[in-house]
Amino acid sequence: MLNRRTLITSSLAAFAVAGTSCAAPEGSGGDPRAMLLADGYEPSSLNPLLGYARSGAAKFYDGLLAFDGNGQLHPALAAEQPSPADGARTWTVRLRRDVRFHDGSPFRARDVVATYRAAIDPAYAATISSGLSMLEDVEAVDEHTVRFRLNIPYAAWPARMVMGILPESALAEAVPQSESPINTQPVGTGPYRLAEWRRGERMLWRANENYWGGTPRISEITVVFATDDNTRAQRVQAGEFDGTVLPPLLAERVGNGSYRTVHHDTADYRAITLPADQPVTGDLAVRMALNLAANRSEMVDSLLGGHGEPAYTPIPESMGRFHEPDAKLEFDQRRARRILDEAGWRAGSDGIRTKEGTRASFTVMYFADDTLRKKFAQAFASDAGKVGVRVELAGVDRAEAAERIGTDAIVLGGGSPLDPDLQMYSGLHSSMIGTGTYRNPAKYRNERVDSALDAGRRTVEPAERARHYKAAQRAYVADPGLVYLAFIQHSYVVRTGVWEGYEPVVEPHTHGTTWGPWWNVEDWTPQK
Repeated sequence: MLNRRTLITSSLAAFAVAGTSCAAPEGSGGDPRAMLLADGYEPSSLNPLLGYARSGAAKFYDGLLAFDGNGQLHPALAAEQPSPADGARTWTVRLRRDVRFHDGSPFRARDVVATYRAAIDPAYAATISSGLSMLEDVEAVDEHTVRFRLNIPYAAWPARMVMGILPESALAEAVPQSESPINTQPVGTGPYRLAEWRRGERMLWRANENYWGGTPRISEITVVFATDDNTRAQRVQAGEFDGTVLPPLLAERVGNGSYRTVHHDTADYRAITLPADQPVTGDLAVRMALNLAANRSEMVDSLLGGHGEPAYTPIPESMGRFHEPDAKLEFDQRRARRILDEAGWRAGSDGIRTKEGTRASFTVMYFADDTLRKKFAQAFASDAGKVGVRVELAGVDRAEAAERIGTDAIVLGGGSPLDPDLQMYSGLHSSMIGTGTYRNPAKYRNERVDSALDAGRRTVEPAERARHYKAAQRAYVADPGLVYLAFIQHSYVVRTGVWEGYEPVVEPHTHGTTWGPWWNVEDWTPQK
């Protein structure tokens, strides 16, 4: 059987998670075919239609396409790259013939049709439907070919094909997916099956012996859920786990001779929204001044230990041809003060500016359970204060944030490296206003940005697409609607001397034990 590794076309060469040799690991009980990991996050559902592994890396499922270490898409359940027609309104996909679901049923075109139709049918109440608004229908051309019909020309459609495919039988009844057995009993075609799930404690994955890409050599993976970062770090230091995800500074401290610390580049940004309807943040002069006042490099160094990079737009350097290096808003607090002065924002006796009776003050929310977002909010507030803008901070839960997001600013996080459309359109295009809580939450409007993003969607040729997205970034920095602060690296510790097969990868906002060093664990082998 053809091994999945031969299908991956990453330009990054695989290398061993080796380092110095070590004794048989405690975490895996001395068996290199088993692995014990710790995660700080437990999924609420394992259903792709409810957002599970929407960026790929779903161990229980395969998408039509998958990614390699550089975030490039390659065929998975598809037999070859999808073929566009009609100006990228139609996409035809030929399917693999040697695939079976975990329940033994063969994978066919009707399963793809059922999955994508359920994703956009209101009767199924799929939470991913908002990201598939461009899909008009999907049909089975024959048993091994499907055709997607879109309502707009959409060059980024392949990035929507990483979603896990469900068997048609699991979707036979049109009911809200919150009621589906798939949420806790996944049936996919992926390299691992769910053997056990003890809520709040752990999951056990077992290798799919009939996996189309070859039976994984790591036959059993246990994932323990431990939400506290310090607790996970201590348990790793005690040799209990084979690896975990940790904040960068803590990961550096945990790494030792038995564990290696790795940091992955991402498209995962942290930004401050600046609501356009708010009297202070709606002023272009204030928005520009706040962008110039933010000491991004200092934030990366002090908050991330250098494991990240300053952000000025949503497109990181790791997205290659789509990144515009000249789209920057450099740190310059003197210029920020001058812009505010010229716009009529005058400093009062307390140092806070006012204009026509309006005080330069607004609130920035952050999720109360997210320490890193709190730190970014504090650093931003400090920098804003140095140019005469007062920022009040509010730690809130997600329900309260959703109610206030149109009025108050918030520390935003998100990102996907699979396509610039996923990275920019929903956050900045004016058509997204009012279509979802986190879809253009700042209510940003810029005709030049809209035009460039629309052109990027319609254009299939890569070099031409890149020109449009670079133009969108240049137009954005001339009239910023948020303060993008940083792209953060994701940090992990992993036991050395036991397995080989690790490849670095550019990660999305979503991360953890299905990502990290283990994004391709189905291709790992015990070290010889």
